Amino acid sequence: MLAGALLWAAGPAAEAAPAPEARTAAVPVAVPVPAPKGPRTAAAPGDDWLHTRGNRIVDAQGNEVWLTGANWFGFNTTERVFHGLWSANIADLTRAMAQRGVNIVRVPVSTQLLLEWKEGRATVPSAVNASANPELAGKTTLQVFDHWLDLCEQYGIKVMLDVHSAEADNAGHVYPVWWKGAITTEDFHTAWEWVTARYRGDDTIVAMDIKNEPHGGASETPRAKWDGSTDQDNFKYACETAGKRILAVNPHLLILCEGIQIYPKNGSGWSSTNAADYHSTWWGGNLRGVRDHPVDLGAGNDQLVYSPHDYGPLVAPQPWFTGDWNRATLERDVWDPNWLYLHKENTAPVLIGEWGGFLDGGPNQKWMTALRDLIAEQRLHHTFWCLNPNSGDTGGLLLGDWKSWDEEKYALLKPTLWQHGGKFVGLDHQVPLGGAGSTTGLSLTDVYGDGGGGQDTTPPTAPTGLAATGTGSASVTLSWAPSTDDRAVTGYDVYRDGAKVTTAPVAGTTYTDTGLTPATRYTYAVRARDAAGNNSAPSAALTVTTAPSGGGPAGGLKVLHRTTDGAPTDNAIRPELRVANTGTTALDLSTVTARYYFTRDGGAPTVSAWCDYAAVGCARLRLRVVPLSTPVAGADAYLEVGFTDGTVAPGRDTGDIQLRMSKTDWSPFDERDDHSRAPSSTYTDARTVPAYTGTSLAWGTPPA
Repeated sequence: MLAGALLWAAGPAAEAAPAPEARTAAVPVAVPVPAPKGPRTAAAPGDDWLHTRGNRIVDAQGNEVWLTGANWFGFNTTERVFHGLWSANIADLTRAMAQRGVNIVRVPVSTQLLLEWKEGRATVPSAVNASANPELAGKTTLQVFDHWLDLCEQYGIKVMLDVHSAEADNAGHVYPVWWKGAITTEDFHTAWEWVTARYRGDDTIVAMDIKNEPHGGASETPRAKWDGSTDQDNFKYACETAGKRILAVNPHLLILCEGIQIYPKNGSGWSSTNAADYHSTWWGGNLRGVRDHPVDLGAGNDQLVYSPHDYGPLVAPQPWFTGDWNRATLERDVWDPNWLYLHKENTAPVLIGEWGGFLDGGPNQKWMTALRDLIAEQRLHHTFWCLNPNSGDTGGLLLGDWKSWDEEKYALLKPTLWQHGGKFVGLDHQVPLGGAGSTTGLSLTDVYGDGGGGQDTTPPTAPTGLAATGTGSASVTLSWAPSTDDRAVTGYDVYRDGAKVTTAPVAGTTYTDTGLTPATRYTYAVRARDAAGNNSAPSAALTVTTAPSGGGPAGGLKVLHRTTDGAPTDNAIRPELRVANTGTTALDLSTVTARYYFTRDGGAPTVSAWCDYAAVGCARLRLRVVPLSTPVAGADAYLEVGFTDGTVAPGRDTGDIQLRMSKTDWSPFDERDDHSRAPSSTYTDARTVPAYTGTSLAWGTPPA
């Protein structure tokens, strides 16, 4: 990865080397290895192949699946084997990933390594500690990989291969294109064909990421471009060619095409060497060219997935991380124009192949939380970067001992991992994620049944309980009760006055309709849909009248709230808030307080409050818990949230404020009837969280 607008390498320096002791020992030892006798085959007939339908990925029965995984690098480096095997056991690491909800692992490799395997020149890696991995003693890199595939099959994990670089080099990803030195473009395609043929009978490997992060700036040579030509440096053509050759061997594999770094602005062309003539973003993150030149896999177009990468300011201080930025500005200025439009316009599925970073309690964590929320709300496919703790720019899910998990980082990631009924969902129909007898995971059959043996023609039930949970002069926030389906509900379509207003299905059960006219009546209905495209009957209609213009809060602000805590009866309350400026001038946060009303529900009367994360910085918050002298329905106390300083520009908000409360005796709460608790897992206008400027009520309604 590299800052597209900044011409310096900022890729996971992680990939640069293992621990010093491993680096000095990691000299591959060549041993005679016979050429493979034939394709490796799965232990049982495969039924886990996937294909696409619009912006969704589905199984052979048409059931929607969600690929939620992580990267584990090493096979792409000079060590030619997973990093960390000098310390940890390969089975322990694989089982832990499965038990924690990683249902697919993206494995970076090099073209050079694949060619070595093809030619029978696999080596025994000395970066594997035989004491920690006695089962790998004497095995070549190819045999280690095959052993790991057996473990993935055992634990219900699927695999994506990624050609990370041409050469087996810890910094190979820095080179911008897919050929280098003695490795030609034809070698690149031949390597893909060979590895596809070897594993074509094994549905453990379900996806091929054609090339990691093609890039290059306006004046760089070589550099990757995207157009309608057959030029060697046209990555669109390279991805098409590789994809078609792979699918000719195995037509069931998903083909992932990443983006590039730059794309010409209107009126400019690829001949320009002026950086100002191009839209620039992260390496692999620029898919603007798809609108003009979509990838064409012919009969294999239903196997195509686009795969951008995205990172935060600790990787590179991009221009969109300056000023008063937040999720809304990132979505508007970066994600939508570069790749999110493909999902929103139902063009094709999007899988974010790399995202992740350090939790700095500041801007990087703010970015990561924003992208996490987008992934969870839109059910975007993704593979988190990365498992490895030796990723220099990002760190990993594991700590330095390669055995302990970074629980804080995992907690941030967890909402983006596919879960059903409190358990993680794998992509295997027979094996639950985590393996036979897993207490943490499910198989696809556990979720969908046996697929019914035919076409799904049963629609979901109609949504019920449609209600307006927030109304402004230009927006209406809706919520409804979830529908049910014989297989699974995959989303909801919202209709205003008989016309559908959602460009893509809503993943949750809330939606905010914006751009409305003040003092106007609108009639809404919601329909559920399933993976087979069946639509429910519409919900009962709801008529809402927007507020008059100028009739909003005098203070020009509002509070948004969401609940991601699915345990309303445990010993903690975890509000997540944002304060937004709805006025026309800057909002002075030092004058603002918001009140979150709740009931203490017995036990110790004293409640403590903490800030777990705030985009504005926890040090800038003032928190106090105030008991009510007279309890009311839904509240006998409130948490007051104030600010020491700061301003919010018009149309912007504070970003996430993640809070936590517990009683001094750690006894449980019952939040289900609390006045301020939100019914939504996404941010919605929260009039039940009133806010004040000075002593004047500026937003919402206190309990009465």
